[in-house]
Amino acid sequence: MKPKINLIILKQLLIFLMLLTFLVSLITGLVKFPELQRFFLFIYNYISPSTLSRLHDFSGLTLIGLIIIHLIIRRKRLFPWSNNIAEKLRQPKNGKIKISVILIFLSVIVIAGLMLFAIKRQPINLAAVEIKSYRGEKLGSISDFVENSIKGPQYIDKNKYSLEITGLVSKPTSYTYGDILKLPTYQKVVTINCVEGWSVKALWEGILVKDLLKNLTVKPEAKTVIFYAVDGYSTSFPLDYILKNNIIMADKVNGVVLPPERGFPFQLVAEQKWGYKWIKWITKIELSSDTNHKGFWESRGYSNNGDLNSSQFAQ
Repeated sequence: MKPKINLIILKQLLIFLMLLTFLVSLITGLVKFPELQRFFLFIYNYISPSTLSRLHDFSGLTLIGLIIIHLIIRRKRLFPWSNNIAEKLRQPKNGKIKISVILIFLSVIVIAGLMLFAIKRQPINLAAVEIKSYRGEKLGSISDFVENSIKGPQYIDKNKYSLEITGLVSKPTSYTYGDILKLPTYQKVVTINCVEGWSVKALWEGILVKDLLKNLTVKPEAKTVIFYAVDGYSTSFPLDYILKNNIIMADKVNGVVLPPERGFPFQLVAEQKWGYKWIKWITKIELSSDTNHKGFWESRGYSNNGDLNSSQFAQ
């Protein structure tokens, strides 16, 4: 006789697994939720953002599967054929279910989870050999950066790209990708420091933001420069900071054209600022008189100035 297990025990086991996967899905979701992330930064000391994302995806899919199995076993009519499945799972007299069937279901869940965790981030295709050192300084690698953008990597067609400059300027202007690359280029070794605890020293190459404004008349009341990204992200800086520090809008890192994960076509090199100020995939620059303008993370409790020598959170 094949081993059997009481249906009541199976139902209890399924309820326990559903509660467990729900809690995992909820916690990993809260950690990634913008408004709440500041309270869970310590978790990144133990689990990487990519692993948290995979945990969230796997637990969500597993929860859906467990709910379906639970409903079928309880003979809930999901589809025209679901009752037939439920009847086949049951023994006709004693209401018990074969242990082999349970093992099949659990095996499917485990295999699905292993497949999901086996999916690794695709390696970055480098158009050139990445520079490892510059003038005696050892550099970090592009692979050292952690992908933690609000909507994942964005993929922009350089042939359709347009950078819009609006606000308190004499005439709104737009630049194509080719227009921007015609401007003088500069190099600078700058370290990006993320509030999650990681940092990367890299050689950045690009144009000066102030060179984009040279052919425009910036109105006297302009005090703030607001940057916008294609994914809806935004952040702002005092105009003086941009002009006096020769802030670069980079198109290359370590001698390599920015990969999509790093913000192609342009990422701001916001030196002496926390990483959330280093906006990627820039598509719009606005000159404003609003000195209190708050960007994506700043409006969610992070410091507006983003200075490395102060707390990343608003006081």
